[in-house]
Amino acid sequence: MHLENCLKLQTPGSQNYGATAPTTSTAQLLQTTGKISAKRSYLAVGVLCYINLLNYMDWFIVPGVLVDVTKYFNISDSIAGLLQTVFILCFLMSAPFFGYLGDRYNRKVILSAGIVLWSGVTLGSSFITESYSWIFFVSRGLVGFGTASYSTIAPTIIADLFEKDQRTCMLSVFYIFIPVGSGLGYVLSSSVTQTAGHWHWAFRITPCMGVIAVAILILLVPDPTQDATEGHGRQSFTSTTQGADKKPRAQNTASTTWCDDVKSLSKNRSFIWSSLGVTAMAFVTGALGLWVPLFLDRAQVVHDLVPPCLQEPCKSPNSLIFGGITIATGIVGVITGAAVARRYKKINTKADPLICAVGMFSSAPFLYLSIMLAARSIIATYIFIALGEFFLALNWAIVADILLYVVVPKRQSTAVSLQIFVSHLLGDAGSPYLTGVISDALHTRQNDSHLGAFRSLQYSFILCVFIDVLGGGFFLLTALHVEEDREEAQKTCILIFMMLLTESQKLLLKWHMANLHPNL
Repeated sequence: MHLENCLKLQTPGSQNYGATAPTTSTAQLLQTTGKISAKRSYLAVGVLCYINLLNYMDWFIVPGVLVDVTKYFNISDSIAGLLQTVFILCFLMSAPFFGYLGDRYNRKVILSAGIVLWSGVTLGSSFITESYSWIFFVSRGLVGFGTASYSTIAPTIIADLFEKDQRTCMLSVFYIFIPVGSGLGYVLSSSVTQTAGHWHWAFRITPCMGVIAVAILILLVPDPTQDATEGHGRQSFTSTTQGADKKPRAQNTASTTWCDDVKSLSKNRSFIWSSLGVTAMAFVTGALGLWVPLFLDRAQVVHDLVPPCLQEPCKSPNSLIFGGITIATGIVGVITGAAVARRYKKINTKADPLICAVGMFSSAPFLYLSIMLAARSIIATYIFIALGEFFLALNWAIVADILLYVVVPKRQSTAVSLQIFVSHLLGDAGSPYLTGVISDALHTRQNDSHLGAFRSLQYSFILCVFIDVLGGGFFLLTALHVEEDREEAQKTCILIFMMLLTESQKLLLKWHMANLHPNL
């Protein structure tokens, strides 16, 4: 159960980050018959990583063939940007719904239903003809609805399976598959389109992978909350006392409404500021993720490196190259960020938000150089885009860990869903469309069509640089409050857990705390 994570107390003098490991005596006190083996936990993370890979491949199939899609449906930049906006809006609107379900019902069932939905709709969208472009927009919205179930709930399963440095490590591995999946989305869509001769075929690969995902999810991934609850129902904490789950008052204390959860989270300053920092990250990555391949294609046309694409399929290597850059920088960035955070936390308790701030501030100048040098050197653009993405990728696993240790376990699914809602609503839900609108507005003032199309998209990207700097400021504000909010989350966990215990269990637990943690 979630409350089992609350009482994982450190020994005196050790650093405390998030849910820390219990001492041997306390661990024995908390052990239940529903405990999950380490082997099965690692296997579950492997399955969740595979599905995360598939999830983000579906996200970025459209950006990988955006040039072909715009030609096929004959749409402008602003309408093309609306494709990703519809996807993200449906994603974020459904995230709180899945967060509510994830805190209260079987998470494996919810995840399985979401995978079936997004895979089925992706397959169906591959048969849409050019005269029904509106159906393609609807299909992207339904895919966003399905993927929200996974992005909201999967991190909380990992949080239940691991603790302390292990949890940070497993989340790092999990979040590596965001850039890897995103990059493979570009690579898959572009390569399949070139091989098959039509972009529709790019939408028929991931649904097959989705069938495998559902099967291994059902067979191999446990639901820690459900398993621990069932075990606790069969056997009490000790052989001499009855379980606290039979106490009505304890049940009422542990259960809260969604409004109560939101009210509590609104007072958590670390959660608020870090969520705004994630929003800035989402704004930048959303705009770059959709438009960079098309921007590079237009830059190459200006340099006379490739001819203008007059009909699809458009033969351009940029989706493949950008996909490769995203994969490489994502892997290196996430691993580097997690490693630096793990070491820096030993000397600075504010390490996580400070590293996130450095990542945002550092990526801004590299993104600016990549945008402005595109008219002079494509190679330089590739290099600076890679550096900008690397510094953004430093933050992926760290921001998730911040949320998990400043929010009590029983509110984590709700917190994740609210962070997803805010970050996408104010971030990548609008940034692709806004970039397209600015590009169309600037394009009308240009004379030469190819140069004008390039310049308009180039200047519209500059907004991302300012948002990048703003995000760094939000993470600095997070650093001001993260210690206080982490301690408050731990105290709340202990209080709730104590209220669930019988009198004899409380006496036994107090004896352990008095001997091991005299300052508490």
